[in-house]
Amino acid sequence: MKRLGKLFFVLLIGTSGLVLAQIKAKVIGIKDGDTILVLDKNNNQTTLRLAEVDCPEKGQPFGKNAKQLTSNLVFGKEILYYKTTSDRYGRIIAKVYFDKDQYLSEEIIKKGLGWWYYQYSNNENLGVLESKARSLKLGLWSGSETISPWEWRKKKREASQLKAKAKLSGNSLREIAR
Repeated sequence: MKRLGKLFFVLLIGTSGLVLAQIKAKVIGIKDGDTILVLDKNNNQTTLRLAEVDCPEKGQPFGKNAKQLTSNLVFGKEILYYKTTSDRYGRIIAKVYFDKDQYLSEEIIKKGLGWWYYQYSNNENLGVLESKARSLKLGLWSGSETISPWEWRKKKREASQLKAKAKLSGNSLREIAR
C-alpha cells in the first residue's frame, strides 16, 4: 500500500507540468480583436494574443468591429488567463476567461467577428460555433467576400515583396542607364 501511495505521488508530480498556470490580470488595452494588454498584480504589462481565434486585421473589413467587441467584453475587467505558448513576436498566446467562466475566443467566434484558428487548435466546438455564425450571417459572415486574416497577411507580404523587388529593379536600371 505504501508503494502505491508513492507511485501515485510520483505520477501526480510527473503530470503537474501539464497543468496550466492560472494568472489573474486586469485588461488595460485592446490592440486589436485578438490581442490585449494586461497588467498583473505586480504591475507588469503583458501583451496577450488570444488562443484559438484569428480576428480580421486593422485594415480588413470588420477589423474595427472585432476590436470594439473585445473592448466591450473585457476592457477594464479582471480576467484569468492560461499561457499556452509564445509566438514569434514574443507575445504570450493565452486562453482568456472573463466574467467567471466566459472564454473570450469563443465569444468572439460566436458573434461572427473571428475565425476558429484551426491550424493551432483542436477545440472543434469553436468550429461548430463558427459554422453557426456563418449560417446566421453574423458579423464578418454577413458579406459575400470574406478573406481570412492569414490569407490577407500572406497577400500583403507578397505585395510588399513585389514592391521591394520592383524598387530594387528600378534602381538597377537607373544605374545601368548612367
